[in-house]
Amino acid sequence: MSIFLFSDFGAGDLYVGQVKAVLGRCAPGMTSIDLLHDAPAFNVRAGAHLLAALAGQLSPDSVVFAVVDPGVGGSREAAVMEADGRYFVGPDNGLLSVVAARALQRRFWHIAWRPDRLSDSFHGRDLFAPVAAWIAGGAFPGPKLAPVPGLDVDLGGEDLAEIIYIDHYGNAMTGLQGSALARDARLVSAHRHLEYARVFSEVPGGQAFWHENSIGLAEIALNGGSAARELGLEVGQHIMVVVSG
Repeated sequence: MSIFLFSDFGAGDLYVGQVKAVLGRCAPGMTSIDLLHDAPAFNVRAGAHLLAALAGQLSPDSVVFAVVDPGVGGSREAAVMEADGRYFVGPDNGLLSVVAARALQRRFWHIAWRPDRLSDSFHGRDLFAPVAAWIAGGAFPGPKLAPVPGLDVDLGGEDLAEIIYIDHYGNAMTGLQGSALARDARLVSAHRHLEYARVFSEVPGGQAFWHENSIGLAEIALNGGSAARELGLEVGQHIMVVVSG
């Protein structure tokens, strides 16, 4: 198994290295792969939809360390979820729930175990990383977990008509699955009506459009420039879908 890391820790900050140190100690030789460490900070709903889009790219035996946890140290539970053969370890705050809602098979546990050293503000390092490492190493920590019927916080599996991520090119990903949208639909944001194009080269330079991106999300883009800067787009901004006819 490989461990895939998804968080809002920041790729250039000091947190990811600490998590990887724990993974290396608890699962020597295990491969850890960074999915994303720049998920929108504190934004559980956006993170949940990004995680669901990325999870579909992973093999069924993957282990995913998933942490966007603004309530760390509070009353939220810590969870392990198996969804269609993939394991997810993270806070029970809604982050795992879109994956859960779209999965055909699911099992859930709360993490009852607590390490001797548990920082109030860094459960990713001290709690979630060891559990993810044990699962990836083939030693499922059953005695340290308590089976539960479902997640405490359930955001559902419906698409989210908002911008959930802006990449460094300025492309704005939405929480809408591209396959669910008719190709004659227009996305409306910042009073701009954007038509579909399959790829960037199908529109003139400097023109904005929407397309289905490589992870299956409807994305607002600009040929040769930043759609976010040109259109004033931000994470959390509402997107309207207008269907012709």
